[in-house]
Amino acid sequence: MMVPATGPVLSMQGITKRFFGTTVLDGVSLTCHSGEVHAIVGANGAGKSTLIKVLGGVYQPDGGQLVLDGKPVRFRALHHALARGIGVIHQEFTLLPERSVADNILLGREPRHRLAIDRKAMHAQARCLLSELDAEQIPTHRLVRRLTVAQRQTVEIAKGLSHRPRILVMDEPTAALAPADVTALFRQVRRLVARGLAVLYISHRLDEVFQLADRVTVLRDGQHVTTKDVSAVNAVELVRLMVGRDLAGRESQPPPPARTGPVRLAVRGGQGRKLSGIDLEVRGGEVVGVGGLDGSGRSDLARAVFGVDPFHAAAVEVDGRRLRIRSPRAAIRAGIGYVSADRKTDGLVLPLPATDNALLAVRALGRHPTQEAGGTLSRLAQRVGLATELLRRESRVLSGGSQQKVVLMKWLATHAGIYLFDEPTRGVDIGAKTAIHELIRELADAGAAILLISSELPELVALSHRIVVMHRGVIAGELPTGASEEAIMLLATGQGGSDAGPGGRR
Repeated sequence: MMVPATGPVLSMQGITKRFFGTTVLDGVSLTCHSGEVHAIVGANGAGKSTLIKVLGGVYQPDGGQLVLDGKPVRFRALHHALARGIGVIHQEFTLLPERSVADNILLGREPRHRLAIDRKAMHAQARCLLSELDAEQIPTHRLVRRLTVAQRQTVEIAKGLSHRPRILVMDEPTAALAPADVTALFRQVRRLVARGLAVLYISHRLDEVFQLADRVTVLRDGQHVTTKDVSAVNAVELVRLMVGRDLAGRESQPPPPARTGPVRLAVRGGQGRKLSGIDLEVRGGEVVGVGGLDGSGRSDLARAVFGVDPFHAAAVEVDGRRLRIRSPRAAIRAGIGYVSADRKTDGLVLPLPATDNALLAVRALGRHPTQEAGGTLSRLAQRVGLATELLRRESRVLSGGSQQKVVLMKWLATHAGIYLFDEPTRGVDIGAKTAIHELIRELADAGAAILLISSELPELVALSHRIVVMHRGVIAGELPTGASEEAIMLLATGQGGSDAGPGGRR
């Protein structure tokens, strides 16, 4: 799309925001036109979320102004922004799981007949909104907790559309979606833009920016770096602008051969609620990738090994010792660390400071941190690239990338010999992603056994010495270093086998 010659529907001019004397946004400016997808990218902590909260009325700017249709405006609350046509779809779902789809879409604005809610009209309105997204198949009477992640995302969008916005902000909308669901979401966005909506699209996934956006604005350290037509920039340039430096070129290359030691983790005949016949070995110094589609059993495998949802039947061996791991505490005592896919729910106690979260697993071992803990945490923070001044802050106020670094600190503090990484780079920026990749390589080089679960095929290929692929709760096959993404997907979709690719086997 070419940006129209008419004025922008939205202009953010010199927006500045400070918290406790720290400048988080420093004179940021951008514009957005009707019928345009304008992407906003930047490292974690660059100011993206704060900028959106200023636009949505959550925060009041300390400087600069918002201009809507050429007129300055000031939003003092969320409902003020909504009333002026600005809707925000947050990365974290805001739905009520025990209420129906229709209840969630029209919450607080239900049609009424006299004093009672007109449920027939409410469901009709909800169906109409879903039809605008080509999602009539979602039952409006169904409880939200019974929906898939992709369906919940669609309900979030329908809820936002119920306010009839002119500007729709989408913050990391694909973070928890499978590739097929991402494609469906993009169709929905393009349909909305064709109707004249202006879309501000925040994403760490640069491929999405190039597929969907017309223009892209780069933020770094709270400042506006540049705004460019997407057609005039490439991924390498964007990364350089986002992080202020060139990143190493290892991210697309398979790893060198592993200097493997003895088997550190073995599962033999693993049976679980969603798992069957799991036979797996991971040696010291080796990164074994686990591929597969959502629902294939990848995360169930990690949870079973860690004792969250234990195997019903299995021989689990750690460093040659046969163990019954029936709880996370038992797994931690066995020297296993687990970076879960959902850091907010499973990885952190959000109201606690980062320091306390980083010591949780150590305390689970029965150790009581001494006065030396402060120095240890500082060294761990440096190792994962977390600014030490963030250690005293509540974990809930940290950016997604910083929260993930705290989770990594928690397990590094235990000196585990086996690490289970489940989507370790989900929702983090390109700089943090590279740092996490380097840490995984360092751990393997030091002799740790790594089980790496990832939905990102390039990540699996770049880090894994071997890749096992799961399908419907079983290991469908194994692929060697440098396996193609096509070979992985063939196994993941149940189409592979001995001919899945070089080295593929069932």
